[in-house]
Amino acid sequence: MQQWQPRQNNKPHRYKERRRNGRFRWDRLIAVLLGVALLVFGSIRLIGYVRDWITLRKTNGKLQSVYYDAPTDTPVPFTAEPSVPPTPAPTAGETVTPTQLPEPSPSPVPNLEAAAYPHNAGLAVSSRFKALQKESKYIMGWLNMGKLLDEPVMQRDDVFYLTHDASGRENVNGAIFLEASISIKTRPYTYILYGHNMKTGAMFGSLRNYENRNFYHLDPFITFDTMYETGRYVIFAVGTVSTEDYDRHYVDLYDLKSKNRERRQAAIDALVSASVFTCPVDVRADDQVLLLVTCTDRDQDRRVVAARRIRDGEDEAALRTLVERARKK
Repeated sequence: MQQWQPRQNNKPHRYKERRRNGRFRWDRLIAVLLGVALLVFGSIRLIGYVRDWITLRKTNGKLQSVYYDAPTDTPVPFTAEPSVPPTPAPTAGETVTPTQLPEPSPSPVPNLEAAAYPHNAGLAVSSRFKALQKESKYIMGWLNMGKLLDEPVMQRDDVFYLTHDASGRENVNGAIFLEASISIKTRPYTYILYGHNMKTGAMFGSLRNYENRNFYHLDPFITFDTMYETGRYVIFAVGTVSTEDYDRHYVDLYDLKSKNRERRQAAIDALVSASVFTCPVDVRADDQVLLLVTCTDRDQDRRVVAARRIRDGEDEAALRTLVERARKK
């Protein structure tokens, strides 16, 4: 015979179970809503990036048409200073007066002097840049790096073009710009250009390609024209440097703006030492230097591509041969 047991009240248990199930469903709903919100936010940002990229291409495409369709100016021939004829050597028994004694060669002055543009002392703006400046008065240069980059260079301040394109519209890609403190009223010894390190490769996102030795050897030249002169440069260093003075990769880039020869040469040598590979290009303190600078994943670091202007009388083909020979070693 089955023993009788009192009936158990399961209502509290079922009530608690329903409360637990209710809380579970509510938490799950919150998680789903958060996921949807993140997805929507990410989609909006992605659409914004795509829109800005398309706008950037249209803006720069328009400026490229203006730049390349404008008539080019006829180069002004450079007239060298007349050479001084050598003083004839005295014959035997001839008295040498002080005016006949050869002048001692002057020692290099410790500081570089401001210099006018050798072919444009009057600061005439080229026809190309007159056309470009009708689109934006802040366009001061044009940077070409083969298939990687073909962009206008702006100069206004060091903030505006971090968030605006060359037309002045807000754009996450920004624009390439010359450091505001560098005056181009005289020929600068150093140009420092900044641009975002975009993952799409826009702006200076393409600089990472130069850390590949083979890529560098294929095309070690950069064209940078300003409103006052044209310029062709050869790369002498590629690498990542630190802005922290205790770091072994520290390079004071601002010493390159110094007129002091020793400080400037020390900064050039530091860039060469920081290069990820050896570039067979010599650089002197009085060379004109072009720096392309962008950020990296580490806030304290900067990726730098450094080039020097091809000197008067220097043969570009010979430089290319020099680079190719270094590649085979």
